[in-house]
Amino acid sequence: MEFSSAEPFKGEGCLSKEKNLYITFVLGGPGSGKGTQCAKIVENFGYTHLSAGELLRQEIASNSEDGVMILDMIKEGKIVPSEVTVKLIQKGMESCDNGKFLIDGFPRNEENRTAFEQIIGAEPNIVLFFDCPEEEMIKRVLNRNEGRVDDNIETIRKRLKVFAASHYPVIDYYSKKGKLCKIDAIGTEDEIFERVRPVFAACEGVQ
Repeated sequence: MEFSSAEPFKGEGCLSKEKNLYITFVLGGPGSGKGTQCAKIVENFGYTHLSAGELLRQEIASNSEDGVMILDMIKEGKIVPSEVTVKLIQKGMESCDNGKFLIDGFPRNEENRTAFEQIIGAEPNIVLFFDCPEEEMIKRVLNRNEGRVDDNIETIRKRLKVFAASHYPVIDYYSKKGKLCKIDAIGTEDEIFERVRPVFAACEGVQ
């Protein structure tokens, strides 16, 4: 397990000048359990949870100009520009007094990663990756979404293939920088959290 428990990063962007930031990117495929573990981290360590997917859905629901554009792009099967996603994350960070963030489901690819660094002016302190075998993720998604037509085995396999192709270069990048924290995502929710807890306890400077 590799992680940095350094002081909060002070970057060059406007946001990072206003407050000390401690940023954790949270990555894992569909069914890896990262959302459940984020809730536990929030409860135990007081982080603010920002889900990239949820921020996009909220923007669509608001019927704003950006929301309409995002919806149109998704309908056309296009990828939402990194700048749009990062600015939604930035807005979420700026609206919060807390400086400790879990940014869930981001970055999805190298373009996301570089856009975040340029716009926010900071890098993550740690990157949490929930490592889960493909067959286990498929089983979990099928159990979680029983009855949903769009979550058949072939569809899930395609989603996992897309995840691997786009996310693994990001995971490799942060591994080489010594910021990656790989969590074995097999077991009960509590068993997995006992693997997560020491990472954040070290960041807090407590045992």
